[in-house]
Amino acid sequence: MNAQERRPGKMERVVELKPYLAHVRRKEDGSCAIHHLEDHLRAVGDLAGEFASSFGHADWGRLAGLWHDLGKYSRAFQNYIAHGSGFDPEAHIEGGKGRVNHSSAGALHAVEQLGGKGRLLAYLIAGHHAGLPDWHSDEYPLSSLSHRIEDQQHLRAISDVTIPPDVLHPAIIPATKPPGGESGLALWLRMLFSSLVDGDFLDTEKFMDDEKGRSRGSSSTVRELLNKLDMHMAQLMAEAEPTPVNRVRAEVLRQCREHASDPPGIFSLTVPTGGGKTLSGLAFALNHAIHHNKCRVIYVIPYTSIIEQTAGIFRGIFGEDVVEHHSNLDPEKETAKSRLATENWDSPVVITTNVQFFESLFAARTSSCRKLHNIVNSVVVLDEAQLLNPEFLQPIMDTINLLARHYGVTFVLSTATQPALNSRDGFGWTFRGLESVREIMADPDALCRDLNRVTVEIPPDFHARRGWEEILTELITHESVLAIVNTRRDCRELYRLMPEGTIHLSAAMCGQHRSQVIAGIRERLEKKVPTRVVSTQLVEAGVDIDFPVVYRAMSGLDSIAQAAGRCNREGKLECGKVVVFVPPKSSPPGMLRRAEQTTVSLLSGGTSDPMARDLFTRYFEHFYVKVDSLDKYGINDLLTRDARDLKIQFRTTADRFKLIDDVESQAILVWYGEGQALIGKLKKDGPERWLMRKLQRYSVNLPRRLVNKLVQAGEVQEVWPGIFAQAVSTLYDDKVGVTIGSPLAAEQLIA
Repeated sequence: MNAQERRPGKMERVVELKPYLAHVRRKEDGSCAIHHLEDHLRAVGDLAGEFASSFGHADWGRLAGLWHDLGKYSRAFQNYIAHGSGFDPEAHIEGGKGRVNHSSAGALHAVEQLGGKGRLLAYLIAGHHAGLPDWHSDEYPLSSLSHRIEDQQHLRAISDVTIPPDVLHPAIIPATKPPGGESGLALWLRMLFSSLVDGDFLDTEKFMDDEKGRSRGSSSTVRELLNKLDMHMAQLMAEAEPTPVNRVRAEVLRQCREHASDPPGIFSLTVPTGGGKTLSGLAFALNHAIHHNKCRVIYVIPYTSIIEQTAGIFRGIFGEDVVEHHSNLDPEKETAKSRLATENWDSPVVITTNVQFFESLFAARTSSCRKLHNIVNSVVVLDEAQLLNPEFLQPIMDTINLLARHYGVTFVLSTATQPALNSRDGFGWTFRGLESVREIMADPDALCRDLNRVTVEIPPDFHARRGWEEILTELITHESVLAIVNTRRDCRELYRLMPEGTIHLSAAMCGQHRSQVIAGIRERLEKKVPTRVVSTQLVEAGVDIDFPVVYRAMSGLDSIAQAAGRCNREGKLECGKVVVFVPPKSSPPGMLRRAEQTTVSLLSGGTSDPMARDLFTRYFEHFYVKVDSLDKYGINDLLTRDARDLKIQFRTTADRFKLIDDVESQAILVWYGEGQALIGKLKKDGPERWLMRKLQRYSVNLPRRLVNKLVQAGEVQEVWPGIFAQAVSTLYDDKVGVTIGSPLAAEQLIA
C-alpha cells in the first residue's frame, strides 16, 4: 500500500479508500494482497445461496451473504484494516481490542429494507462473527439483537458510501417461508446461519490460502464408497468361518441392503451386540443414500472413547474419504487461523459423537454451526441410540422429527436395546416421540434368540455390596477376564489390586493410546494369550473384543446388555459367562445412579432372563420417568415461547444444551506417541485443519478446576489461546494415562 492509504495521524483527514477492502494478507515478497469487498460479498452470497438451496431457501441465504459485511464499507473499518504496514490478518474478526464492529450495519440494513422479516436476517448477520445472539439478555444487554438493531450509528457509518446497487438492493427479495412453523424457526435460522458462515469462511480461506481451500471435500462419490464397502464385505464373508454367528451377520446384511430402497424417514435397526450392525448399518446408509440421491452418511457414536475403533474400520475401507470429528478443540478465542481450521463436514462419510452432533444443532458459535447445512439431505446413523441423554430427550426428539420432515434427513437408530422413544402421555405430562419409526429387521426377537450365547448372573442381593478385594479373588481364577466398572476412580482402584500384566482401559487415556491397547487386547485373545482387563464402560458400545468371562459392576440394564456383547462375541464357546456384581460404592449421582436404581427395581421381582427383549422397553420407560424432566433446562421454551414475535434466545440455549458440561471439563493434549511433536507444531504454527484432526486422538478431558490447578503448578500450559497441553513428563503414564500424584486426582478422575 502507498503512504496515502495508510492510517492517518490525528490531524490528518481520512482518505476514502477505493476499492474497499474485505481482507488483506502478506505475500511472500512482502507486499499485500487485497480481497475486494464487493467481490467477497457477491461470492459469499452465491455460496450461502447454494448451500441454503439444499433445503429450499437459496433466496434467504444469498441475501444474508450479500449483506453480512456491509459494515466493512465504513471509514473506520477501512482505516483499521489498512493501518500501519497495511497488514493485519486479524482485522476482519470482531471483538478484539480496537477492532471495528462491522456486522451490525448489515443487520440494521436488513430490518430497514424488510421490516419484521429483516429481523430474521439480522440474527444471522449480527452473529456471523460472535455467534447467534439472544434477542434479549439481562447479563449481556449490549450483545443482544434487540439492542444492536436499535443502534443506528453503524448504519449511518455507511450512509455516505457508494455501494454497488446489486449488493445493497438486489432484485430478489426472500419469498420462501420457514418450515415447521414456530417450533421449527430456530432450526431453520441455524441452517441459514450455517450456510452464511461456511460461505464466508470458504471464500475467506480461498483468499488467505487457496491450497488449503482446495484440500477440503473429497474426490470420491457415495457410489464409489459403496463399491469399496461391497468389496470389503464380500472378502469378509468369503473368509468368515461358517459359524451360527456369521450366518446371522450375513442375514442382517442382506436385510439392510434389501430395505435401503424404502422411502426416507426414521428407521430402527435392532440387532443384538455382535450381530454385525455397524457395517450392515453402513451398507444400509450408503445404499439408501444412492437410491434417494443423498449427499453423505454421518455416523454418530455415543462416546469419544470408542470412536477410534469405528473410525479405524471405516478408514481401512475408505481411506482418507472419512472425516473423524469428535473432540472439541476449538479455542474459545477465535483467530483467523482457528476459524479456517474448523470442520464443515464436506466429506461423503463423517464419524462424530452425540456431543458434537447434537450440541452443534443447538449451538450459537460460528465454528460449531458451520457444518449444519451439510447435515441436510444426509443419512444419519445413531449408533447405540439408547445412550441419548434423557435430560435433553425432548428437544432432541423434536429436532430429529424436524430434520426428517423438512430437511431430507434419514435417521437410523442402531442398537441392541432400543429405547422407548414413542410418544406417550402421563399424569400432567406429554412426551413427543419419534414419528413413524420403521424397523429394518424382519424379526428382532428371532435374532435375539439366535445370538444368545451367554448366561447373565445377577446378584442374589442387590443391597449387599462387595469389596474390591473380594471381587479380585474371583477375577484371578480366570486366565482371561474383562471387568467393567462405572468410574475412572474405580478402574484405577481395582487395577491397582490386580496381578502384574493386567491391562487398564479408561478415558484417562487418550484416544490413540486406547486404540493401541484395544488392538493389543484383541491380538492376545486371538492368540489365546491369558488376558485380564479392567475397564470403564468405554468398551461397551462397539468395541470388538471377545472374552470368555465378563464381570460388570451394577449399572443400567442396557449397559449390562452391552457388557454381555463383549462375552463370547464370536460364539466359539458353548456359552459365555457374565457376572453382575454390586461394587463397594454406588454409582455417582445423576444418570448413572438412576440407571442402576431402575435396573434394581426392575429385576428385584425376579426374572428368568434378565436380557429378555421385552424388559428393555419397560426399563427405558421406568428410567425416563425417574428423570426430573426430559427437557431439564427448558430448551424448547427458549426457542419457541416467543418465536411468533421472532424473539429467540440462541446464546442462552447453546449455553444450556451441554450433553457433557464443558463448563466443568477441559480437554488437554498429552505427550503420548507423536502427541508431543504435534503439540510443538501447534505452538509454532497455530491451528491447521489436518493438525487439529490429528490432535483429537491425543486429548483427555479433565475437570476444569483440576486443569486450573495443574496450570498453576506448571504441569499444564496454554499452548494456543484456549488450548491446553501437558507440560511435564510425569503427567501421563503409558499404562493408565493421565496420572496425578496428589489426592485430588483420586477424587476428580471419576468420569
